Amino acid sequence: MEARPIAALPKTHLHVHFTGSMRHTTLVDLARRHNVHLPDALVEEWPPRLHATDERGWFRFQRLYDIARSVLRDEEDVRRLVRETAEDEAAEGSGWLEIQVDPSGYAARFDGLTAFTELVLDAVRVASSATGVGIGVIIAANRTRHPLDARTLARLAVQYAGRGVVGFGLSNDERRGRAYDFDAAFRIAKRGGLLSAPHGGELLGPSSVRACLDALGADRIGHGVRSADDPSLLAALAERGVTLEVCPSSNVGLGVFATPPDVPVRKIFEAGVPIALGADDPLLFGSRLTRQYELAREVHGFTDTELAELARCSIRGSAAPSDVQKRLLDDVDTWLRTPPGSS
Repeated sequence: MEARPIAALPKTHLHVHFTGSMRHTTLVDLARRHNVHLPDALVEEWPPRLHATDERGWFRFQRLYDIARSVLRDEEDVRRLVRETAEDEAAEGSGWLEIQVDPSGYAARFDGLTAFTELVLDAVRVASSATGVGIGVIIAANRTRHPLDARTLARLAVQYAGRGVVGFGLSNDERRGRAYDFDAAFRIAKRGGLLSAPHGGELLGPSSVRACLDALGADRIGHGVRSADDPSLLAALAERGVTLEVCPSSNVGLGVFATPPDVPVRKIFEAGVPIALGADDPLLFGSRLTRQYELAREVHGFTDTELAELARCSIRGSAAPSDVQKRLLDDVDTWLRTPPGSS
């Protein structure tokens, strides 16, 4: 039976990291241009084989990410990454993108935190205008750095609230930084009107998700899949309407789950928890947003009606302006009313 094309399903993309959104061809091209040596895992053996549930595996994942980030040497490189990412999102049916970046990882090369943030925001404005994809920026702190650094980033994020920055996040290895240690930074961000979108419940269990809820006032949680181990937590997430940014390919790629059927997308969905599917780091996992919806259809048996609801969850959970949300929600209804195979 012919199915509706997933790339035509209007949706938003709420979980993708800055360098991780880069096209593989662009990585290779920029490495050649700037004389950066890439390991085989990022060239002949791409996408790399990863397993980050142990400390050594996570270190390798981070090392590959850092190498990829090192090819971004000048302003045009940053603008190219943002432009191409927006083009890819448009091709996959995304009407709104929220891209997550930790400016401290780029500040040394781009004249400081503020200068780099302004470069990204300008690149976002240009790319959004060129592609028609609305783009918001989530500034993310790093769990492995001191909480005072997170406060600095939260103040930076608030400075640009309403000017392109829409949220504040917390990423990297959740085993090395307790959510409670970053509560002050998230209070700054929330008072400034930003969404709270920390990572949690990926490498650690349900307690990590609860900490994001209780200490960081999470509006959304990056990953959150380990909440499926705790029915009472799922119920709390559903009651509060907290969106989980579930990244199926990433979960398998990092060894959080052994195979695609093991990712508890269906269990979370049927518990009434809003899900926004995400690609996390397409550069390292080898697939973008459309593939995550294909996995929901092919592996977890989601019908087109259910896929449409996933898309709606991603739209409602976004920081997109209300008029953009309404347009996208209307377009989802149109997609669902259009018979499969219709032009």
